[in-house]
Parts: sequence; structure tokens; C-alpha cells
Amino acid sequence: EIYDTPSCSSSCPNAKYGTAFDKDRHYTESLFPSRFGSTSSIKKEIMTNGPTSAAFSVYEDFLSYKSGVYKHTSGGFLGGHAVEIIGWGTEKGVDYWLVMNSWNEEWGDHGTFKIVQGDCGIDDMILAGTPAIN
Repeated sequence: EIYDTPSCSSSCPNAKYGTAFDKDRHYTESLFPSRFGSTSSIKKEIMTNGPTSAAFSVYEDFLSYKSGVYKHTSGGFLGGHAVEIIGWGTEKGVDYWLVMNSWNEEWGDHGTFKIVQGDCGIDDMILAGTPAIN
């Protein structure tokens, strides 16, 4: 089953949030593109500074992901996609990244998915940064 991407609202639905939409911005002190040469250095970055951004290749079989560890097996290339790697683990002997997607909470496993480390180029384009503290 394929879900439509939700529309983007220009206002926060939570009236108690307290920050105007046009003022709710976060900035980085510095960015570190593609400096990670191994899964251990990506893990170290996540442990030290939090989630890292990643880009990977999306194929048709990814759209129907529900649970388990995703590994591309069939379907054509659809394009690239940016996500956040928030953790990692091992399931049935397979090392995976735990990833937050941006599509919606109904997609995948409540908006997250597990992907085999290195599959679809997910280890190849990592971007991490240090937040600017005001």
C-alpha cells in the first residue's frame, strides 16, 4: 500500500507550542559532509552528537516496507531520498540502521524503518552537524 505525502502546513496545529512558524528555525554551527569512512565512525557520531542525515537510493520495493530489516531485492530505481539515521542494531544476524523517514507515521513502522547497513548506498552520503547554540 502506498501513502500520499502529507501536505505541509504553514502554521503549527498545536496552539500551545508558543513559537511562530516563521520564527521556528534552527541553525548549525558546522556541517560535516561525507567524512565518515566506516559504520563505526557513523555510530560514534550518533553516540556523540545525535542523529545523522543520510541520502540513499529508493527502489519500488521500499514503498511497501512495513517491518523487519529492509534490503532491496526487486523493482526499479525511483530516485534519491534524505532521511535521519537515529540508531542501529542487529536482527537475525543482520546489521541494520534504524532510520526516521519523513513521509508520515502511517508509513513503515510508525514512520521509521530498518535498513541493512550499506544497502542502497545509505552509508555513502552521510551529513552530520553541530547545532548553533544561541
